[in-house]
Amino acid sequence: MDITLFGSRKAGRALIAAFLITSFSCAYADIHLDKIKLPPGFKISVYCDQVRNAREMARSPKGTLFVGTRAKGGGRVYAVVDQDGDYKADKVYTIDQRLTMPTGVAFVDGSLYVAAVSRILRYDHIEDRLDNPPEPVVVDDTFPTHRHHGWKYLAQGPDGMLYTNIGAPCNICEPGDPFASIVRFNLDGSGRQIYARGVRNTVGFTWHPVTKQLWFTDNGRDMLGDNRPPDELNCAPKAGMHFGFPYIHGRDILDPQFGDDKKPGDFTPPVEELGPHVATLGLKFYTGDMFPPEYKNQIFIAEHGSWNRTVPIGYRITLVRLEGNKAKSYEVFAHGWLQKPRAWGRPVDLLILPDGSMLVSDDEAGAIYRITYEK
Repeated sequence: MDITLFGSRKAGRALIAAFLITSFSCAYADIHLDKIKLPPGFKISVYCDQVRNAREMARSPKGTLFVGTRAKGGGRVYAVVDQDGDYKADKVYTIDQRLTMPTGVAFVDGSLYVAAVSRILRYDHIEDRLDNPPEPVVVDDTFPTHRHHGWKYLAQGPDGMLYTNIGAPCNICEPGDPFASIVRFNLDGSGRQIYARGVRNTVGFTWHPVTKQLWFTDNGRDMLGDNRPPDELNCAPKAGMHFGFPYIHGRDILDPQFGDDKKPGDFTPPVEELGPHVATLGLKFYTGDMFPPEYKNQIFIAEHGSWNRTVPIGYRITLVRLEGNKAKSYEVFAHGWLQKPRAWGRPVDLLILPDGSMLVSDDEAGAIYRITYEK
């Protein structure tokens, strides 16, 4: 659609935005929440079913939920609004629909930051302009343009800087900097530096609510068989650590192409080896008060699900229980998105609401769910 037909580009954008607010609807898979299995006392409901390809989520202090997507062309960023506070979305706004793989979203000081494949963009005063979004400010457009593992996660760390990932542009290779890393930079895009290396493809990271240390998931390489290597849960308490890719996978699996002269002890091992090929993505420490006390400061992980394993696994939410910085268990918390031979849904990201409930995005069903607990 040529938006200049409406008299001006700005007017055209406004008209399209208004159209999308009222007419967009999800055309993805049916939602089958009756199939989801949770521990006793937990329930799951639909928060919004009109967020096609929903990926990362970020919430403003006023309650607007921003959602990124992974589309390679015409990628959208949404704003989801619950006007009456009943935990069901009333409106879905399209902030932008012209982006390439705009998966990463972060809300900082009234502005929405979006991480597309090669750019970081900023939408200022966005909550005052949901129905007529501004043109974005380019914060940084010097990221690699590779689309293989090019989707990004974006979040502000305790140091005030923005963090994002630069995935390896391959299944297995030795790409060199800045690939296979987590980087951080100032809000204006300056001062970009590599925080962690040897990270094949993380699409989820967070900070411990007490220690403020960075924790992240990492997707293991493919083509070593159904059961190798594991995905990883990692902790990076300081800058400069190397987590093994492409030389070591998991704690001690030497890569057949790049690992011959390497030693596992030369790299930082994962805190926990997760399932093989489960595609671990978003993770969050539970910081609310709704769930039972034993969940406090434990890690929930969204597992998107395997794509090339003989018997599919993942498609679930798992829980890693910690004692300090050591994992004492890795268990399934919610499952049922996989109904063989195919999955009707795929969890992507998690977000803890102020009331202690947890949101879950699902890019297969085009939905966001809310998990609650009642005694």
